[in-house]
Amino acid sequence: MKLGVVGLPNVGKSTLFNAITHAGAEAANYPFCTIEPNVGVVAVPDERLQKLAALYESKKVTPAVIEFVDIAGLVKGASRGEGLGNKFLSHIREVDAIVHVVRCFEDENITHVESSIDPVRDIETINLELILSDIEAVQKRMDRVKNAARGGSDKAAAAEYAFLEKLLAHLEKEQPANTFPVTEEEQGLLDGLFLLSAKPVIYCANISEMEMGPDEESLPNVVKVREYAERHHAGELTICAKTEEELSQMSEEDRAMFLEEFGLKESGLDKLIKASYSLLGLISYLTAGEKETRAWTIKKGTKAPQAAGKIHSDFEKGFIRAEVVDWETLLACGGLAGAREKGKVRSEGKEYVMKDGDVVLFRFNV
Repeated sequence: MKLGVVGLPNVGKSTLFNAITHAGAEAANYPFCTIEPNVGVVAVPDERLQKLAALYESKKVTPAVIEFVDIAGLVKGASRGEGLGNKFLSHIREVDAIVHVVRCFEDENITHVESSIDPVRDIETINLELILSDIEAVQKRMDRVKNAARGGSDKAAAAEYAFLEKLLAHLEKEQPANTFPVTEEEQGLLDGLFLLSAKPVIYCANISEMEMGPDEESLPNVVKVREYAERHHAGELTICAKTEEELSQMSEEDRAMFLEEFGLKESGLDKLIKASYSLLGLISYLTAGEKETRAWTIKKGTKAPQAAGKIHSDFEKGFIRAEVVDWETLLACGGLAGAREKGKVRSEGKEYVMKDGDVVLFRFNV
């Protein structure tokens, strides 16, 4: 899973990126300090792995990972190349989802490109640039299929052109592609366009250290971001990027004490990962043993053979069955042998839909 971290300049993107990847991307008080996208990979925190690894005394623990791409600050006019915008927009095209950092804090020492704090205005500035870039992409595609669509003899081209006309009208109303209603057949056409505004979005309301605490969700600017996200069927969360950077440098024990002191149940990184999994419809199944305990990320609704294919294509080709037990049940039974004795291990076939937290042993023959 690859997530692109975007936002206007000086909203806290690179600070958040530093926190979640320890990659040390430069954070400076001026636009365009991030010229090439910084890329970092972060492990997905998963208590289930540690508990299973302790049970099996595993030599290796391999968590699921998320790749974060810190994309330079976009500005008004990016779709026309302002602020090296076209280059940055191409970086967004390569990610699975967008993490849109929105400045909700006041700080006279950190300049704002619009000279004032207005989270909804800032969101719409970037969203409009994505939409304008998509309008250009749709118009180019229409030019390519126009001749084939004329006269109606090429039915596929005619259907695509009609679809593109409807999509263009939607975008020209400054509505993102991810709110355009499509049929199952049209979804393939939409996916093939790789539009920027079609990507799922999580809005991160970036607040100050002074605003952190149990009441942070009721802050006026945070409420504005949440209401905007709800209207546009997007994900949202509240984060203090500066604090996340400090947390990333603490020991696990100190981090837990810090969060408790502020009345917070989890770090911003944990919230971001959960929101990302939910937004993209992802779950993890687990494999466990003496050699390795590992998490495997799959889409919700994935069936057992395709899940097995994540490990190796031979597992999918020669799939026989999956021996499945819930991770908590496995722990309670003291391992697979104990779970078998108590009749807790299920033998599942090709139509079994995997569940989050399944511990699986695949049987196959090639």
